[in-house]
Amino acid sequence: MKVAVFSTKAYDRKFLSAANSPTQHELVFFEPRLNRDTAILAAGFPAVCVFVHDQVDAPTLELLASRGTRLVVLRCAGFNNVDLQAAADLGITVVRVPAYSPYGVAEHAVGLILSLNRKIHRAYNRVREGNFSIDGLLGFNLHERTVGIIGTGKIGLILGQIMKGFGCELLAYDVYRNPELQALGGKYVELPELFANSDIISLHCPLTLETHHLINAEAIEQIKSGVMLINTSRGALIDTQAVIEGLKSGKIGYLGVDVYEQESELFFEDLSGEIIQDDIFQRLTTFPNVLITGHQAFFTAEALHNIAETTFANIADVEKGHPCTNEIRAQFSA
Repeated sequence: MKVAVFSTKAYDRKFLSAANSPTQHELVFFEPRLNRDTAILAAGFPAVCVFVHDQVDAPTLELLASRGTRLVVLRCAGFNNVDLQAAADLGITVVRVPAYSPYGVAEHAVGLILSLNRKIHRAYNRVREGNFSIDGLLGFNLHERTVGIIGTGKIGLILGQIMKGFGCELLAYDVYRNPELQALGGKYVELPELFANSDIISLHCPLTLETHHLINAEAIEQIKSGVMLINTSRGALIDTQAVIEGLKSGKIGYLGVDVYEQESELFFEDLSGEIIQDDIFQRLTTFPNVLITGHQAFFTAEALHNIAETTFANIADVEKGHPCTNEIRAQFSA
């Protein structure tokens, strides 16, 4: 199959090309993101392969469909950037990679926790400047601290396993209870109880209408003062402006995020020579107790290999007319 691959970096080309060797699909790589302006590049391609920040809205899908595209292949788990109803109306099939490296994401969340707690990022910069003072680098023992995990699927479960290894107590919230987490000693509670009793809160839930701005001003009022808040899931789970107010008041003691609700204009690009216009994001970067990474939690060799393998397995299923377990339709929540 001829596939137009958008939003590609060198690492995408490397892993996708390697995984494509046995199947020999015709891959054409495009560095720009897919949107209404770039959809013309996919003219004559039966399939397009896209990533988290490609714009797959109704107008873009209409342009794709008018030029012969019948398959949208997401090389990621989230799909809130895709108008699934429009795709269905146009006869376009949409598939995704629902899980690729739960260990990578969970381990990155732990990295944020450790770095924020022991001020590793600040200590690194001090030592490079010849400053060996440890004033201001005081941390706390993770042992016997309470970690609240919101979303206990594969990633949330693995985070629970790791934090249990540190000797932490586990609180959890999810609409579906995971017996494996309960077997670890994790206790399922309602959100107000989790907010009030957790020293660390880590978000691992999908973005839905119900979870949009899950951490908002009302939630921040309920949290334990000085809490560490970690988000490696979806940026819009957090109301960034409310979190800034929580940081200013001291209610939020630490913030570690790998995602940001307006990240599509920032992440995956080198903007070091430009003036960033997002004032809210820039305000976040001024806090000494905030650590931001640019949507890299998934970024392991194992994840990129799994993404590529599943991507081509999805294409093969659709191409051969087989049912694809990774097809997504309008009733899904991203």
